Amino acid sequence: MFRPRIIPVLLLKGNVLVKSVKFKDYKYIGDPINAVRLFNDFKADELVFLDITATKENRCISLDFVKNIGEEASMPFAVGGGIKSLEDIRKIISAGAERVIINSSAVANPDFIKQAAESFGSSTISVCIDVKKNFFGNIQTWALSGTKATGILPEDFAQLMEEKGAGEIIIQSIERDGMMCGYDLDLIKKISKAVSIPVVALGGAGNLNHLKQAYVEGFANGLAGGSIFVYQGPYKGVLINYPDKKELSF
Repeated sequence: MFRPRIIPVLLLKGNVLVKSVKFKDYKYIGDPINAVRLFNDFKADELVFLDITATKENRCISLDFVKNIGEEASMPFAVGGGIKSLEDIRKIISAGAERVIINSSAVANPDFIKQAAESFGSSTISVCIDVKKNFFGNIQTWALSGTKATGILPEDFAQLMEEKGAGEIIIQSIERDGMMCGYDLDLIKKISKAVSIPVVALGGAGNLNHLKQAYVEGFANGLAGGSIFVYQGPYKGVLINYPDKKELSF
């Protein structure tokens, strides 16, 4: 029986893990290597690491970091942050990552996705689409960690990325980031119907029912989250966790 991938998304700021709320208000979570070891024990399906300051600082995610994760992780992992050249991708894959996640560079130059897919295969290239409403209440795609509006509808951009060769779309609601109130199901469903490639839901997961809803109602192929995997209890105490496979009956 098919079960969607359950994917912890871990944010890097400097050399440590942090968690955001609506792409701001960052809270220290801990050491990334310790988190990987715990997720190894939990037998997580996959991990994602996003360096949230790399693009603004005009650099790529650290290759030493990717190598360290590759030496420690027993599951596939993907990384993103400041990736803007084929050489960046080559080095990251050589360092041990299974896939790269591209955001701002996909917006700035959609043909970069085509070049990347042709060079490394579509399965290696994921595009993360960050979505929120603008000042006038119109939903659209954003770049540069949610600071630059593009004016592009997320479903249009998802279709463009599929045409360019992306192997997967990660659709992220900025407004639900860290809120643990549930995914934007309408958004996920809209993207899932707009493309034929896998869609990963991100932004808002707070419990197992939210994960199930994104799969059953939103038709997502992957269910990703941050807070749900690093917080525990009503006071959000930091505790790395992952659901037991028996709990994941979809």
